[in-house]
Amino acid sequence: MIPIPVHPTPKKHKILIADDSEMNRAILADMLGEEFDILEASNGAQAVELIQENGSELSLILLDIVMPEVDGFGVLEAMVSNHWIEDIPVIMISAESGASQIERAYELGATDFITRPFDALIVHKRVVNTIILYANQKKLVSLVAAQVYEAEQQSNLMIDILSHVVEFRNGESGLHVRNVHAITELLLTWLRENGKYPLTQADVATISTASALHDIGKIAIPSAILNKPGRLTPQEFETMKTHTTIGADMLRDLPIYQDKPLVKISYEICRWHHERYDGSGYPDGLKGEDIAISAQVVALADVYDALTSKRVYKPPFTHPQALKMILGGQCGAFNPILLECLTQLSDAIRKELEQTDLWAFPQSAFDITGEVLQHEDVSVSKRTLQLLEHERIKHDFFAALTDEIQFEFTLSPPQVTLSPFGAKKLGFSEVVKDPFHNPSILSLADPKDFQGFSDAIRGTSPGQPVVKYDCPILVDGEPRWHRILARATWSTDEPPRYMGAIGKIIDIHSSRMELADLQRQASRDPLTGLLNHASARKRITVRLEERPQGKYALIIFDLDHFKQANDTQGHLFGDQLLCHIAENLRQTVRGGDIVARAGGDEFLIFLEYKSDPQAAIQRIFSSLTGEYQGFPISLSMGVAQADVVGSDYDALFKAADNALYTVKRNGRGQFRFYDQSMRDTLSTISPIAEESLTDPREEDKK
Repeated sequence: MIPIPVHPTPKKHKILIADDSEMNRAILADMLGEEFDILEASNGAQAVELIQENGSELSLILLDIVMPEVDGFGVLEAMVSNHWIEDIPVIMISAESGASQIERAYELGATDFITRPFDALIVHKRVVNTIILYANQKKLVSLVAAQVYEAEQQSNLMIDILSHVVEFRNGESGLHVRNVHAITELLLTWLRENGKYPLTQADVATISTASALHDIGKIAIPSAILNKPGRLTPQEFETMKTHTTIGADMLRDLPIYQDKPLVKISYEICRWHHERYDGSGYPDGLKGEDIAISAQVVALADVYDALTSKRVYKPPFTHPQALKMILGGQCGAFNPILLECLTQLSDAIRKELEQTDLWAFPQSAFDITGEVLQHEDVSVSKRTLQLLEHERIKHDFFAALTDEIQFEFTLSPPQVTLSPFGAKKLGFSEVVKDPFHNPSILSLADPKDFQGFSDAIRGTSPGQPVVKYDCPILVDGEPRWHRILARATWSTDEPPRYMGAIGKIIDIHSSRMELADLQRQASRDPLTGLLNHASARKRITVRLEERPQGKYALIIFDLDHFKQANDTQGHLFGDQLLCHIAENLRQTVRGGDIVARAGGDEFLIFLEYKSDPQAAIQRIFSSLTGEYQGFPISLSMGVAQADVVGSDYDALFKAADNALYTVKRNGRGQFRFYDQSMRDTLSTISPIAEESLTDPREEDKK
């Protein structure tokens, strides 16, 4: 008798229903219970506990907004803080359909929005579509991760071999090349994420890989010089210096691949990784930004690892000693942005180099909802996924909205599609082609507002796609204030491509009070409630013009370890910390002082004083330091006085910024008044009493 194979019953997807109404939970459970395993929570706190307990087993959450203890938005904030929102889709539930609630839900990462009373067919379709969409996205990630892993392993193997070949002649273990690669990648990633240099992910990968070749020219240096335990003679020094040009020549003379970015960047690194920012390096004596950023970063990584590693001519320095020597200029002059980067990443670099296997590929790349991937019926093409995602986003935005000007803009083909109500209200057809050259479209608003909205929507990202823009729009022949609430659409390519936008236009010209409130909001930072930088600048400029002979001081300060707060305790804690600083400022400054959040963790204060401002600055500085919920608060503060710099806002701001940077260069945690010695702090590096290294092998000692 031939045995009949028995296929296991597919495991059901698990859904969490969080709603304080038992009736609502029962209705949803009845709709979905036959197809899905259902968990129920009667309040937000219980929902967070169930999410934490079940983790990746949850395929979807149906989340009510109004609940006791913790509301739906509080649950979303907890999911964002713990990164659960990245893996578990959330469909919000509410009887309300107000734009503000929809907007806030999307901003916190909600995937969809369902209003009560429930329609069984709509609920089922949205639940199934959302689960399928997430399952396919994760499956694609898994396939790509496998390919990346294989390529990464091959690349790392070649780097390992190269490390051994180069360092074998140098009497070392080969870890130097690997360490430089790791540090280079950390530094470049920080520069990219903080917008310090226009680097792409591909640039980071290419430069990090090319860093392995930085000392390839040492192959041609005699072993007696490479491994000499004592100081090099002047002649030996000159011979050692040639490893930069030898390595560059080897790459330049390659008969093939000269047009490849890896070869070009490797040439830059080989030739210039011993150049210094003040022009004191070799072989070409380049200065400042004439040195390719690839070579600048590798130079810093090279020096740090040389300092902290044992060499035939020296013992290793400790991590704090190495940082002190680099920041103090004992290893040559480096780009101040890179020094800031090194300081910010100090702990990360130390931890990275303590790992036993620097090349271990993150196994987490493969922990991708194995349950979902076992289902053979989840097979949709990439194009279908893109279309499904686009239609879902569009439906999310337009659901439950009536009698409003709704629109969809596509970049290719360039056209605007209006809702029937919107087309009638504006007097257009429902499809307007080539809107950039359509006189009727262009006459709706001021060209500056068209450009402003365009810049705002193109400045979004797939993770933060929502834009709110207020401006007058001509409706029925009358200019009226409107709010454009839009969401950019992005492709699923890597990198993502901007494809267009969907949104609605809301008339907010209902009363003078509303307009006044709008203007007030436009001048405030939405997180802290302080003035924003633009508004503060206008007020300070007016004050300076009205009384140019007054005694004024402009203060700029930021939190020394704010990134650490975000990294260790989450961005929600970071926002709370900024609000704490803002509240302390309100209680510390006088009524006539101007206080603003300049951006990120940077704040500014403008005050008038009668005599020496030292006591006032000390009082403000002391009131802001201390701790918040166990996190130590340390500030770096720069102060510029109008009687030193002049009664011009830009000059005051630049001077205070230079003083702030001087504080950072000298250990942070203090305040300094600007003086003329700081005049060029940010444009060039002031020569610090320092000696260049005499041993070019690693440039790690005087």
